[in-house]
Amino acid sequence: MVKVTTVEARENLSDLINKAAYGKERIVFTRRGKELVALVPMDDLELLEEMEDRIDLEEAKKAWAEQGKKPLIPLAKVKKRLGMK
Repeated sequence: MVKVTTVEARENLSDLINKAAYGKERIVFTRRGKELVALVPMDDLELLEEMEDRIDLEEAKKAWAEQGKKPLIPLAKVKKRLGMK
């Protein structure tokens, strides 16, 4: 993992993008010694999103199982409670 300051990033953005895209490097931008954001290859981002989707699915399955035989609340009623149209 490469760390660069935001000043260095501004000066070398094209090179950093190429390192991430083609060299598959993860690059962390820092400011005053603090890590702010990361530039990652698309493969890494897609993997992160897939992991998030799997976690969401598992949580939805648990919620559905917990719902059990309780009566469902119609969407219109939920919207009304929330002040939505």
